[in-house]
Amino acid sequence: MFRSRPGRRRGTAAVLLAAASLMLTLGGCGVDTVTPQDAREDGGTDGKPGSAARRVDCAEAKCIALTFDAGPGRDTPRLLDILKEKQVPATFFLLGHKHVDRYPQVVKRIADEGHEVANHTWTHRILTDLDEADVRDELARTQDAVEKITGRKPTLMRPPQGRTDDTVSEVSRELGLAQILWSITAKDYSTTDSALIRQRVLEQAHGDGIILLHDIYDGTVPAVPSIIDELKRRGYTFVTVPELLAPGAAEPGAVYRPEKD
Repeated sequence: MFRSRPGRRRGTAAVLLAAASLMLTLGGCGVDTVTPQDAREDGGTDGKPGSAARRVDCAEAKCIALTFDAGPGRDTPRLLDILKEKQVPATFFLLGHKHVDRYPQVVKRIADEGHEVANHTWTHRILTDLDEADVRDELARTQDAVEKITGRKPTLMRPPQGRTDDTVSEVSRELGLAQILWSITAKDYSTTDSALIRQRVLEQAHGDGIILLHDIYDGTVPAVPSIIDELKRRGYTFVTVPELLAPGAAEPGAVYRPEKD
C-alpha cells in the first residue's frame, strides 16, 4: 500500500490511506501460504523448468530479499544507482498507472540491470473487493505494459495490502503469476525518518526474509545504503525472490510468505 508524498499524488492517497493500518497484518489472506524453505525443498534439482539459476544456495546461505512496491517513481533511478554500487539485486513490484506508463525507461533499466520486475496491479485497487473480471483487468494491464517495455511478462505479483482470496489466486494462476507477501516492513508510508525506517528493518531482519519497502517515499531510498551495509555485516546475502525460492519455481496462483524466526 502507498500514499503520496506531501503535495503529490493526493487523489490516490485519499483512497488508500484509510486502509493503511490493515496492510501489514498478513494474517487474514484466507489462503494457504508456502514458505521459501518449502519452495526450495519442493524444487528438487536446479534443472526444474522455470526455476531461477542459483547464484547462491539459500538452503545454506543466510538469504534475504529486498523488495520495493508501487514504483517506479522519481527516486527509483537513485535507488538503482545504490543497488548497482552495492551489487545488490532486488525485486520491484511495479504499479501500472502513472508509474510503469510514466517511467518506461526506468522499468527497462530495472530489467536490464538484472532486477526482478513484478506486478503490483494497475491502479492499486484491493483485489478482494473486486469481481473476477476486474481482478483480471488490474493484473493483465500491468502484465501487458511491462511486456511491451521489457519483452517479458512478470511471473510474480504482490496484491495490494497483501489481500488475496480464491478468486485472486485463480486469476493469478491463469495469468502465470505467483503471489508474494512479506515478513519485514518499515511502514515507510507513515514516516519520512530514514533512521527509523532503517531501525525497523534491522529489528525484524531474519533469514529467508522478504523486506517490503516503497521507492516512492522521501525517507526510504536514503535509508537503503545503511540497511544494505548493516545486513551484509550481519552475514546476509541479498537475493531476488526467485533466487530465494530456487531451485524451486514460484507456482502460478500460489501464495508465498516467509515465516519469521
